[in-house]
Amino acid sequence: MHMETAILAGGCFWCIEAMYDDLQGIVSVESGYAGGHVDNPNYKQVCAGGTGHAESIRVTFDPAQISYAEILDIFFHVHDPTTLNRQGNDVGEHYRSAIFTLSPAQEAEAVAAKARAASLWPGKIVTQIAPAGTFWVAEDYHQEYFQRLGSGNAYCNFVVAPKVKKFREAYKHRLKSAAA
Repeated sequence: MHMETAILAGGCFWCIEAMYDDLQGIVSVESGYAGGHVDNPNYKQVCAGGTGHAESIRVTFDPAQISYAEILDIFFHVHDPTTLNRQGNDVGEHYRSAIFTLSPAQEAEAVAAKARAASLWPGKIVTQIAPAGTFWVAEDYHQEYFQRLGSGNAYCNFVVAPKVKKFREAYKHRLKSAAA
């Protein structure tokens, strides 16, 4: 089986990780940090600012089941790409909207997806498109955070859960549970 990788940043990585975990064709999702200039950053450093990293996810997927273009189109539906360095109440460079590309083909597809997204949003799309560089896997406690601790965490109850619910309703035909 041939697998591909996508690296995306769309606010808190707990939110987008939980959404992509549910999609058919997604093999794995890891929360981490991308787009920065500090080696092996940790959560505290990234949140403090100055490392240049964004909270990101690395998605491993089966392109026979879901294309990179579909992954990007979903990305532009599940977060607000018109707010610079912000998603809702989460503010800072590490919450920026970004697509970190791994090849010229991914860069071209990201540019095309950003253009398609312009018809969905009333404001200017500010999503950064940049070469991936090194993806640093976040600390273990961030992995599968919503799945493990969502109901016991106030942030997850008020921010993540409504986003995941809306996503599951909009993409119920593409969820792993729909294929079962």
